[in-house]
Amino acid sequence: QVHLVESGGGSVQAGDSLRLSCVASGYSHSTYCMGWFRQVPGKGREGVAAISLNGRAGYGDSVKGRFTISRDDAKNTVYLDMKILGPDDTAMYYCAAAQVCHYKNDAPRASESYFPYWGQGTQVTVSS
Repeated sequence: QVHLVESGGGSVQAGDSLRLSCVASGYSHSTYCMGWFRQVPGKGREGVAAISLNGRAGYGDSVKGRFTISRDDAKNTVYLDMKILGPDDTAMYYCAAAQVCHYKNDAPRASESYFPYWGQGTQVTVSS
């Protein structure tokens, strides 16, 4: 059974950085496509980033240049490094896994419908 646990969320000031982590268990992490999503109350989940088995990454337009997704398969962990945070980044952040990455313009696509396995989320709050 796939199990994902996020950590690293918190309350920060605008302009700060934060690193989220997601530890996976119950499957061979190195064979899975991983993604990060976020959601604010009353809205659907937004794809933030996705990373393929060989480390190729894709990003949502709102985070390009500020967020970096990475993976350490030896630790069964995927990371999301977030820089220059602003109030619009306030959300619950979710880690997700899929057996196959879907691509758009040669980059893994963080689209909710492609990811069947989800963590419980970690809250990020950015104050101005």
